[in-house]
Amino acid sequence: MNTYRWLTVMCLAASMPAYASSAFKPIELKDSEMAELRGRYVMPGRIISFGIVMSSTFKDAAGNIITGTANMQIDSSTVTPQFYVHTYGSSGTGTGQGPGTGTVTGGAGLGSGQGVTQSVRAAGDGNTAYNNVGISVTENGFAPANVVQSGEVLLAGGVVRGTSAAGDIAVSAQNGGLQMAIQAKNNQGNSLQQIGGGNVGQSIRLTGNANFVNNMTQLNVVMGNNGLNNPALNCNLDQLKGLRALGY
Repeated sequence: MNTYRWLTVMCLAASMPAYASSAFKPIELKDSEMAELRGRYVMPGRIISFGIVMSSTFKDAAGNIITGTANMQIDSSTVTPQFYVHTYGSSGTGTGQGPGTGTVTGGAGLGSGQGVTQSVRAAGDGNTAYNNVGISVTENGFAPANVVQSGEVLLAGGVVRGTSAAGDIAVSAQNGGLQMAIQAKNNQGNSLQQIGGGNVGQSIRLTGNANFVNNMTQLNVVMGNNGLNNPALNCNLDQLKGLRALGY
């Protein structure tokens, strides 16, 4: 090391005692600063249950209904995650308004969106359409009681179909995701729901009159509460208590 570098190091070393006591002393964080950190991370083992419920319903002007529901629940007892599918159809007692004559154009880019994409396009009168995404996070330590693991098992790459006077429904598992599609009869329109690959998509296209369509995707997360006698938690608390005694 040359003379210039040696002199620089010696000067720094000589000046260190003058400010070391203030520069290297721990500073207590304010509550406002701590608030920016809380709630952003989940410790391993905190999530004890995760579930998805997807449902679609299409009801035409005559009261004909086609419905599909798919649900999956994962917890400590789950061996292989599986979707269970129900399809349901019923005939109405009303009189339809004839084949749909509306035309919906454009919208080609709606199928390539990232994140959550929702669309409702209608070329008819008196229609009602809903796209809904719900997220439920609870810490009571129990899986949602309203999720029933029953129905036809949806295999990877497979399709579960259903039909009624209202239309046809197809629930499929493709490319690691779930898709639920309804094609209404009598040219009344269609609906589509997809989840997977970090994306959620919901779309409704109506070309007839007086139809009712409802799409719903619900994500349920259950987190376990850390007990007061958790050894790892107690160890961390003891360390914090030691710092408090020193004024930190």
